[in-house]
Amino acid sequence: MARKKVCCMLAFGLVFAAGSAAYAGGGCSTKECHAGLSDIKPADHEMMRTIKMNGAQHGDPDGCVMCHGGNPKATKKEEAHKGIPATLRMAPGPKDFYPDPGSIWIAENTCGACHPGYVYRTKQSLMNTEAGKISGNLHTWGFEEVQNFKNPYGNYDTEDIDGQEPISGTETYKEYMREQIAMYPDQYPTSLKMLPQPTLEEINKDPKKAALTYQRHDCQRCHIGVRGREKRGDYRGMGCSACHILYGNEGLYEGNDKSIDKTKPGHMLKHEIVGTRKTGGIPVESCNSCHNRGKRIGVSYQGLMEFPYGSPYDKNGKTQPKLHTKKYLFISDDLHHQVQSREGNPKGGLLCQDCHTSIDVHGDGNIHGTTMGQVEIECTDCHGRPDKYPWELPVGYGDEFGKKLDPKPRGVAEQRLIPGMQFGTKYDPEDGFVLTARGNPIGNVVRRGNKVIVHSATGNDFEVPVLKNLQLENKWKDPSAEVAMSSVSKHMDKMECYACHASWVPQCYGCHVQVNYSPKDGKPRQGIDWVASGNAQKKNGQTAESVLGTGGIKSAGKPMEKRSYLRWEDPVLGIGGEGRVTPLMPGCQVTYTVINEKGETLVNNEIAMAPDEAAQLGQKHVPLAIDMAPVQPHTAQRKARTCESCHANPKVAGLGLGGGAFGYRQSENIVEDLVDAKTGKPIPKNYKVQIPAIPKLKFDWSQIVDRDGTQLATVGTHWPLSRAFNKEELDNFLRAGTCMGCHQNMSEKELWKKVSTDGTLDPKKHLEMMNNMVKQMAKDGVKPAAMQK
Repeated sequence: MARKKVCCMLAFGLVFAAGSAAYAGGGCSTKECHAGLSDIKPADHEMMRTIKMNGAQHGDPDGCVMCHGGNPKATKKEEAHKGIPATLRMAPGPKDFYPDPGSIWIAENTCGACHPGYVYRTKQSLMNTEAGKISGNLHTWGFEEVQNFKNPYGNYDTEDIDGQEPISGTETYKEYMREQIAMYPDQYPTSLKMLPQPTLEEINKDPKKAALTYQRHDCQRCHIGVRGREKRGDYRGMGCSACHILYGNEGLYEGNDKSIDKTKPGHMLKHEIVGTRKTGGIPVESCNSCHNRGKRIGVSYQGLMEFPYGSPYDKNGKTQPKLHTKKYLFISDDLHHQVQSREGNPKGGLLCQDCHTSIDVHGDGNIHGTTMGQVEIECTDCHGRPDKYPWELPVGYGDEFGKKLDPKPRGVAEQRLIPGMQFGTKYDPEDGFVLTARGNPIGNVVRRGNKVIVHSATGNDFEVPVLKNLQLENKWKDPSAEVAMSSVSKHMDKMECYACHASWVPQCYGCHVQVNYSPKDGKPRQGIDWVASGNAQKKNGQTAESVLGTGGIKSAGKPMEKRSYLRWEDPVLGIGGEGRVTPLMPGCQVTYTVINEKGETLVNNEIAMAPDEAAQLGQKHVPLAIDMAPVQPHTAQRKARTCESCHANPKVAGLGLGGGAFGYRQSENIVEDLVDAKTGKPIPKNYKVQIPAIPKLKFDWSQIVDRDGTQLATVGTHWPLSRAFNKEELDNFLRAGTCMGCHQNMSEKELWKKVSTDGTLDPKKHLEMMNNMVKQMAKDGVKPAAMQK
């Protein structure tokens, strides 16, 4: 507690200096060193004044020593970038020279000195542990350790040393999380073990353990414990710097520090911290240095979908440069990202931080096994329902996870959480801060009468379209919106908002993974082991790969990936972990091939099974472990999907492209040569297999369920409620026969002649005719049961 008090005193500008008085003169921005270097914050900013005031007590009027450490009296780089002033040994601040003060491994002595609690929370958060990504991938390889929704592994050995009471949040939030943890203890583990490193002996005995090599080499590079890959679009800092220090896609420095090479990639854009409204917030593209794989929510929010071609050509006849090692097609960005706003609002899009809270990003001090375990917000927190304002909704609405909610309205908050009051931009609460689904104030979103105002970190203020106001004022822009959200109230009760509003989802079907341990050109195949590199921490906060050009620790094996095909339109729907209808996207749909150090193929195109999924569903048929994952795709559009795009589309129902008509021969070798049409066998004796078989895959990647409601593949690996539609739901969902009820009579020419006229009906007139017919039937006393007969 004493430590926290000291940190808070430092944060508010009260100087703590151990030992002797301040050094005279000195500093880092002399002409021989970092001449032209800008302050990390504007000179008039309270944070900058505090840093300089404290720095002066340790011989550095520029304040650099308060973040970086080092020797401010030195005149040579080697001496300056070493150690700390004696006065800092007992005072809050660095304990060595830190090249990146934001590194999570030393941030308690830098950022944490003024922001108590943040570093511990962030270390435990998914940004650092990536527990959910690890368990999801291992499940698709058939690891028993992660079956039944368990989360045993992370990037690091991690322990929740203060117990499972969140250290951040209101009492309402903490009570909500206590109940959540009691219901789903495996999604909120008390500790994690570092992802194991397999030996070649283990892989030869159990080839699926090659998944650990694949995970360590290909999947774990994005967590904030490491600096990440040195590729275009992937340059970033570590820990706090990963988000709060900006890097351009080219990784080039554009500041005025004379000592930094402006032609060498890998440097920050400028020497400045961003985050609050005073500094313009954190651009979406900064988040995308990590959020471009897996769920791909960052690039999807921008409207980008990876594709192989790189077209169109530029003026020099070249295809587009690779970004995150991929090439992109623009589909449609999320409406919240678009510069063109709705009428009455300023131009400009929302940043990720405008919606996502500090707990969403930094965590609450607990270990979270999945994204939905940590993220506390729902669409209805700002938009409400057609019959209820956000403050009239109960705590937990949209976030039910099978819980029965207390119907008491959640109300609003008069104050923000303490960290928000200390460090965030201060906003007038007006009629109260709007609350998240879990009961925390959203510090930049306020109630103004019956309106909701979002204060964006960009400097813009936006009025949110509140559904109850649209209903009361009859301002629906499309009658189908009122029908979908108000008339058919079950949509709001049972569906995620983005089940309709996310008109596209990136769909990368079939992840063909080869892990090869055999030598190539006489040299062992190796790759960067991001877990090993991140765990090789130095006292200056750096890791084995964080110094530019070092490459990190390497380990045996070389993973390679291919895919079957890409789609983006008409995402599949199913049931998500919260128990609501949600979009699904291909998660880890792994079919794996493993080649050992002798060049022997241990397994070829293997797919694991998911007996835990069968047990959870209560069905005899054991689904394949390839995953179709529930997702909030961050691709919301103003105009939602049409009724027909779901209710008349077998793919959306989970029955696969073409209703299961495609991909049914994937389980056999396909020969493309002279073939006997009677037997289907090749005529030549010398032929090659054109398309190798995936023995267990007897249906298309896009299919997850058959028409009888038997689930064929995994749907989500993290929460018990996630699944495909069952038979009853499929029967209700598929309404393709609705049109045929009338149009089958077109074959009866005499009847059709009497009820039809020349020409065609446009959609509006067609709807009017159907509406009039229904009204006439009601007037004639025709009941629905009689109509069915």
